[in-house]
Amino acid sequence: MHEDALKEIARQLRQPHGEHATEVGERMNKGNEEINVLAINTLNVQAHEVILEIGMGNGFFVKDILSLAPAIHYIGCDFSEAMVEAAILYNKDFINNSQAKFFLASADNLPFESPTFNKIFTVNTLYFWENPALVLQEVKRVLKPEGQLLIAIRPKEIMERYAFTQYGFMMYRKEELYDLLNDNGFKITNIIEQQEPDQEINGETIKVASLIVCAEKA
Repeated sequence: MHEDALKEIARQLRQPHGEHATEVGERMNKGNEEINVLAINTLNVQAHEVILEIGMGNGFFVKDILSLAPAIHYIGCDFSEAMVEAAILYNKDFINNSQAKFFLASADNLPFESPTFNKIFTVNTLYFWENPALVLQEVKRVLKPEGQLLIAIRPKEIMERYAFTQYGFMMYRKEELYDLLNDNGFKITNIIEQQEPDQEINGETIKVASLIVCAEKA
């Protein structure tokens, strides 16, 4: 694939925009279904918890989170205006029932009071954090005492197989993600590694795996 095309794929995955944003959001739903389901099930959501998702895309999986326990309050933020608009449309009923809210916001400048959330999670956004320490500082600020953080990614050895990840993706091995959280005031509580079904990209079969690291605000 041409270099310009690969760069555009990388830009769209980082921040879906323009006429292709809707298509990108739908493709992410399909391609990331396994890792999203694993992350949501690992959250161990309890009744009455307030949960923040950083980078919820078009909000397709919000329904799955809200079905896990009664009286959950979900908040999603994303720095793609197109994805926030799509998430609001997808989840109109949940918004009207005061179960969900969506905000246009960057992960390093969260528009919430501290402390607010029982749990914060994010799926496949860590690659795009320009200043991970600043983001984690914000996460700590808005987490309640002993609040939980879950980060789900595909590990570096998997991500390197995608041609577009050479453009603007910061990739992490398990040990590097562990150190990142540990060095920024989080206590690791669980690490899950799971193989996903192979995916076909431009006619090439690629091995896929999920890495989930759970941590507690120290």
